[in-house]
Amino acid sequence: MRHAAYVFDAYGTLFDVHAAVRRHAAEAGPDGSLLSDIWRAKQLEYSWTRTLMGAYADFWQLTEQALDFALKKVPSVDPKLRQKLLDAYWRLDCYPEVPAVLKALKAEGARLAILSNGSPDMLRSAVQTNALDQVLDDVFSVDTVRRFKTDPAVYDLVATNWRLYPDAVSFQSSNRWDIAGATKFGFRTVWINRSDQPDEYRDLPPALILPSLEGLLGSA
Repeated sequence: MRHAAYVFDAYGTLFDVHAAVRRHAAEAGPDGSLLSDIWRAKQLEYSWTRTLMGAYADFWQLTEQALDFALKKVPSVDPKLRQKLLDAYWRLDCYPEVPAVLKALKAEGARLAILSNGSPDMLRSAVQTNALDQVLDDVFSVDTVRRFKTDPAVYDLVATNWRLYPDAVSFQSSNRWDIAGATKFGFRTVWINRSDQPDEYRDLPPALILPSLEGLLGSA
């Protein structure tokens, strides 16, 4: 038994946030990747800003607003693609290794959950699209506390609901800022550094850095 409980960030960790634009790459054209990067960056910026202001709006609203900004910022992408891209975001692909890794951890007796900024409906759709509802014990959304990561109240959702000390939880995220917040809260953290980004938040280091979730099966 490696760890009793594994909790995963959703977007960028289990689900590929760029899959929506990639699905319509031909229509988006050569600037599709730029659009996707801006869409993601603004989505996160809005979550941090609204938490600091105390002006919560759910993650789907922020996702729509971020796409509207990105389409204006990248005028070469036809704005008529808006609805297709939003529809695709509800059915994001998971990364290839995700189903097998979660099934293997579940087979070892671990409790598994998602802890995400996503709204409950967004998460339900993504989980069901990828048939992960068969292995997950819980899906925790920030909608419960109406604050986004890295507010400590978000991470406490797991500790409180599962009645676990934070260091009993292995938390996996591809977002280094999320890993910093979870480390500060007390989780044992694993940074899934899929795109080989440089490290930051050096005072809040992860316990482990992996290029994909597959490494969890080889780590103690």
